[in-house]
Amino acid sequence: MELLLKKVQKKHLALISELARTLNIEIEEPTELGYTSEFVAKIKRSEEDFKAGKYKAIKTSDLWK
Repeated sequence: MELLLKKVQKKHLALISELARTLNIEIEEPTELGYTSEFVAKIKRSEEDFKAGKYKAIKTSDLWK
């Protein structure tokens, strides 16, 4: 069985970790979302371009022409 804890306060993390070790429960540290820094920069740049009006809107009817 797997259990995922969300919104754990930092002050409680040590207590929860110690309890898990006492009960011989395996603790797995969360990994990053897998996004590279280049990808994140590209998405942020795209969001900034959109806010600045640097985009081209295409009508749905023109998508398959």
